[in-house]
Amino acid sequence: MSAVDALKPSYELAVIGAGPAGMAAAVAAAQRGVATILFDEQASPGGQIYRGVTTTPLRRRELLGDDYWHGQGLVDALLGCAADYAPRSIVWAVTRIGDGFELAVSRDGVAHLVRVAHLIVATGAQERPFPIPGWTLPGVMTVGAAQILLKTAGLVPGDGTVVAGSGPLLSLVLAQFAAAGVSVDAVLDTTPRDRRWRAAWRDVIGFATSPYLAKGVALLRRARAAGRVVRGVESLEAIGDHRIERVRYRAGGQTIELACTSLLLHQGVVPNINFANAIGCEQRWDEVQACFVPVVDAWGASSVPGVTLAGDGAGIAGARAAEAHGRIAALNAACAIGRIDPAQRDAAGAAAQADRARWLRGRRFLDVMYRPAPQYRIPVGDTVVCRCEEVTARQVLESVRLGCTGPNQMKSFLRCGMGPCQGRFCGLTVSELIAKERGSTPAEIGHYRLRFPIKPITLGELASLPQTEASEQAVVRLPK
Repeated sequence: MSAVDALKPSYELAVIGAGPAGMAAAVAAAQRGVATILFDEQASPGGQIYRGVTTTPLRRRELLGDDYWHGQGLVDALLGCAADYAPRSIVWAVTRIGDGFELAVSRDGVAHLVRVAHLIVATGAQERPFPIPGWTLPGVMTVGAAQILLKTAGLVPGDGTVVAGSGPLLSLVLAQFAAAGVSVDAVLDTTPRDRRWRAAWRDVIGFATSPYLAKGVALLRRARAAGRVVRGVESLEAIGDHRIERVRYRAGGQTIELACTSLLLHQGVVPNINFANAIGCEQRWDEVQACFVPVVDAWGASSVPGVTLAGDGAGIAGARAAEAHGRIAALNAACAIGRIDPAQRDAAGAAAQADRARWLRGRRFLDVMYRPAPQYRIPVGDTVVCRCEEVTARQVLESVRLGCTGPNQMKSFLRCGMGPCQGRFCGLTVSELIAKERGSTPAEIGHYRLRFPIKPITLGELASLPQTEASEQAVVRLPK
């Protein structure tokens, strides 16, 4: 069905996030007869990869590519199934109630309580922090943000734009810029030169037999048309008084400055783990992807009973793998709820498992090849680490020398991770900084422990929650 006007007091399953994994999960669960609702913060479905697929002003398919328009089929399936779809809805707290959960959801500024038996968390990926000197200056933004402007408003970079970083998304956006007739002043490739093949050669066979090889070659060819490429960039700095005016970089033994009006940064994506973290899902440090990822089994089941994770929020694998993972997670939820038994789940999930395995083939090659260099992950000096609280790398290291042992204690020292983003943009950086200073590893240091509310809410939203005995009785408990 289309977006619901009112939320029911209870469902069997709630899916968080309307990207490829979330949409696929909601459709698959509804097909199994599971009473399902899909919550999403955006006004229309698609997630980040298919952002604006139903509303974009860009109707020429070649501008954004066939992979983008694949999302239209997922949206059509979602809007045509029996699951309820709740856009503009932020799930900001989860409480265990018996064998199920109570969700605190804000929709259009009003908070609601919804009971569910099972949760599928499909919060997707976010761009990795890129903490270089000057990255907080006006005029500096991420490549992903520029892509959102292109998809949703048809806006493209103007004259004086420099793009810097590495990774498949950077090449994709450059190819989209080139298709739109946009050129940038320079593309500063920060991929370490010895990383390109030396570290990844063992995984090249898997990549060569994957769906990514032909796509990647064509993408790189189109991306070259977007601007002059400078390879082997070893250092990077944004310079300006009140906004960016120049970018300084070092490559080939020379330090060069370019005048610019905007700088677009990107060095890969990492799982958006904040929601799963706050629920209490166990996480591990992935050395290849250089980030924390939730621990899940083959069906996406997390360490928290009743919580299944799907898509890039459970580990970066790409949109098509996320879509298959969403179907897998839905079958796991249907089994946990009792709609199907484990044998039926296994039989029904075989095709989705095979599809996901196909799209996972070759991912390790990409992860190894585009793993960001340490100097772009672990800043020094007065480079800002926590944008919300304006905390620098120097301050973090000084706190460690004063006895701070980890990121959670760092909150007491410097308030890192306590701003509006709740550590999404500084968590990885803080953990790696502490680990380096202590001669330890991020796995030993750990990540922030997050608490609900997971997103900023207003006093008005809190006040709108059910407060009276009558309102509590109006919330229907699901049968066990």
